[in-house]
Amino acid sequence: MSNKHLVSIGDFTKEEILKIMELASFFEQNKSERLLQGKVIASLFFEPSTRTRLSFETAINRLGGRVIGFSDSGNTSVSKGETLHDTIKMVSGYADMIVMRHPVEGAARYASEVSMVPVVNAGDGSNQHPSQTLLDLYSIIKTQGTLQDRHIMMVGDLKYGRTVHSLIHAMSHFGVKFTFVAPEELSLPDEYKMYLKENSVEFTETTDFMEQINECDIIYMTRVQRERFSDLMEYERVKNTYILRSQMLKDTKDNLKILHPLPRVNEIDKDVDDSPKAYYFEQAANGVYARMAIITYLLGVK
Repeated sequence: MSNKHLVSIGDFTKEEILKIMELASFFEQNKSERLLQGKVIASLFFEPSTRTRLSFETAINRLGGRVIGFSDSGNTSVSKGETLHDTIKMVSGYADMIVMRHPVEGAARYASEVSMVPVVNAGDGSNQHPSQTLLDLYSIIKTQGTLQDRHIMMVGDLKYGRTVHSLIHAMSHFGVKFTFVAPEELSLPDEYKMYLKENSVEFTETTDFMEQINECDIIYMTRVQRERFSDLMEYERVKNTYILRSQMLKDTKDNLKILHPLPRVNEIDKDVDDSPKAYYFEQAANGVYARMAIITYLLGVK
């Protein structure tokens, strides 16, 4: 089976990532290119989503395609005991592409091995979220003018944060420096630190939010994800460890931009919304263009 899938950001080379950036820029300037006439995309969301699901569906509609699927697996044959294997096998016979979110790590990779059509991972547990990463990269290149040699501070849930894990892999191509800010309970897993060391990517770890805030180009905030905790007391203990407030930005670099994959809870105070350094809502809008790029690239649409 020769289908090109996007399960992990590692499925794309540096050259392919840059190609997606070019296509996203094109689609931002050309928002209604009817390139998917006659194509059907299946949107299978086994886990709740707002931005990812709606931006994928907006991208498909802007490209002239049709969407089938579900946003609540409780209303499907999954509730009757149908296996993921059978669901994917069946749906891949109906559609030209599958976009899937699933709570189990590795589910998207398994789906890609079963499917007869390209699969896009829209998030699998705490593992990967590659389409979010590509819109994050597009947001960085739009605000910084380059992906090269940026200093990125990642704050919050670095243990379960799949957007963090994917972005680390992607930015390792571009001479980046990372600062990781997290409580010990939510620190970056060792496998990602080993990956960075093997690829000679500079990084530091700290529990002090303010230690390097004035040196970075991007602050990437994440929420502490209640749904990933089996122990709610542990969640309550760490959920408000880091809160970004406007006064904390007064000595930061002029080019600094604040990103967040959203939804936010308490980790960015609303007083930051009025700062010219806040970019998270524009970042979410960029998701449509990045996902238009991903879909057309994987389907080989010219």
